[in-house]
Amino acid sequence: MVDAQEKYPYKFPQQAVTTNKRTLAAGDYAVALGTRVVASVERKSMADFVGSLTSGRLRYALAEMATLPRAAVVVEEPYSKIFAQERVRPALVADGLAEVQVAWPSIPIVFCDNRKMAEEWTYRWLAAAQVWAENELEMPPEVPAGEPSTKELRAWARAQGIEVPDRGRLRPEILAAWRATQD
Repeated sequence: MVDAQEKYPYKFPQQAVTTNKRTLAAGDYAVALGTRVVASVERKSMADFVGSLTSGRLRYALAEMATLPRAAVVVEEPYSKIFAQERVRPALVADGLAEVQVAWPSIPIVFCDNRKMAEEWTYRWLAAAQVWAENELEMPPEVPAGEPSTKELRAWARAQGIEVPDRGRLRPEILAAWRATQD
C-alpha cells in the first residue's frame, strides 16, 4: 500500500508487485494482513528528514508508527550528508537522530545512498515484514471497519472539548479516546 498523500511514490518497477493507494495512519508504504496494517515505512528525503527532525514532526510520526508491529524510516541519502547541512547545525541533526533512535529503538532509521537504493530497501524490508507477519504474528481480533477519518475525528474531539490542531496528524490518544466511546 502507498499512502494517498505520498507526492512522489515509489513504483517498484523492478519488482513483481502492485501497489494501491490508501490513506495510511502511519508511514508512506505499508503491508497488511487482511485489513490490518502490520508494517510501515516512512520515506524521507534528507531535506524532509532534517526538517521533520528539527521541527518535532518526526517524533509524532515515530509515535504513530510505534503502534504497529513493525515500522522503519528510510532516508534517501547517506548519513554523511547530515554533516553537509548548511541551514542547520549538523551536530543538532546528529544529536536529534540519536535521541529519536534511543526513544524508539524498535524503529530503525536507515540511510541509503540514493532514492533508487531506498526504494529497493523499502521493497525488501516490506516483503520480509509481510512474510514475518504471515508466519509469526498473532493477530488480535479485527478492529471493526468504519473508524473515522482525521477530519471526523478532529470534529468529534472538539465536540468533546478536547483541544486538537487545525491541521496535521492527531495524537494517538485522540483515536484511543474515540475508540473507548465506541464500546
